[in-house]
Amino acid sequence: MIAPPLLLQLLRQPVQLAGASLADWDLMLRQAALANLTPALYHLLAEHGVLARVPAPARAHLEWARATGERHAQAVRFEVLKIGQALAGTGVPLLLLKGAAYAMAGLAPAAGRLFTDIDILVPKQRLGAVEGALMLAGWASGHHDAYDQRYYREWMHELPPMEHIARLSLIDVHHAILPETAAAHPDPALLRAAALPIAGQPGLAMLAPVDMVLHSAVHLFYEGELGHGLRDLFDLHRLLQQFGRAPAFWRDLPLRAHELGLSRPLFYALRYAGRLLHTPIPVEVAEQAEAGRPHPLLLALMDRLFDRALLPAHASCADGYTGSARFLLYVRANWLRMPPLMLARHLFHKAFITPKR
Repeated sequence: MIAPPLLLQLLRQPVQLAGASLADWDLMLRQAALANLTPALYHLLAEHGVLARVPAPARAHLEWARATGERHAQAVRFEVLKIGQALAGTGVPLLLLKGAAYAMAGLAPAAGRLFTDIDILVPKQRLGAVEGALMLAGWASGHHDAYDQRYYREWMHELPPMEHIARLSLIDVHHAILPETAAAHPDPALLRAAALPIAGQPGLAMLAPVDMVLHSAVHLFYEGELGHGLRDLFDLHRLLQQFGRAPAFWRDLPLRAHELGLSRPLFYALRYAGRLLHTPIPVEVAEQAEAGRPHPLLLALMDRLFDRALLPAHASCADGYTGSARFLLYVRANWLRMPPLMLARHLFHKAFITPKR
């Protein structure tokens, strides 16, 4: 395994690393910027009461990042309000996913989290009504290529991304958390049925805690582009820390993973959160998660790939195999999403037809 980068050490032990040298802080901030974690670092250090120990120039940089994070959170709240207004006439509940849910519910990963789009989950049979309502409110699909439209609408678990024509905000409208062409396809009706209202936010809902963790795991370990992989792993770390205070959470998590057919991504989530961020996992839960353990040879390969690809995309975090690891995980992600013939056609189209247009 590659020696832990300074940023990883800071995330594991913020109290011990806060007083690092200015040169070390310069490197940590460069790594954090590429991982999209700089505002989150401010809040992590503030939470542990060690901001004053950070060298003044680095602390000033973190203060600017905090302000950026606060402006981002304000913009997210505004956009969620506008989405709610747009969908009010459809009768479709506004069920938020990932970053937007964290932000509106005030969950631990929300502190300083930056993200580019707002994800929502709606019933598949209501996609037309939801898309129409959003278009009337100013959002439009940026994918006009006929192949892209078919790719999303027939095979994927979401509509083509929609961008607001004036504010340029992005929405991803999901009807499931994995494509219908994927081997694993958890029933989205089960997710919606277990969803919870967000306290203090009338009309807004989020996934149940166990489902939120499983969705985060699916997103990370079925995703082929891991530029923000460490941020997403840190999300899992923070969710597990927060939700894990309730004993029922740990009892229910492996059971729910089995019910949804997501034992493998849960295994990976617990393994790499513990391996890279030292997330405390109850022994009995780790033992139950073994149900998702892959073959030893495959696991040895996954360790070598994820140990590299989940680190920030900074030269100080890479070795001669990092580029290959990222490429192989990109191929793996597409393999998990589509059967072989469809995958071959898709990759051929993207490699040789789309670039010519």
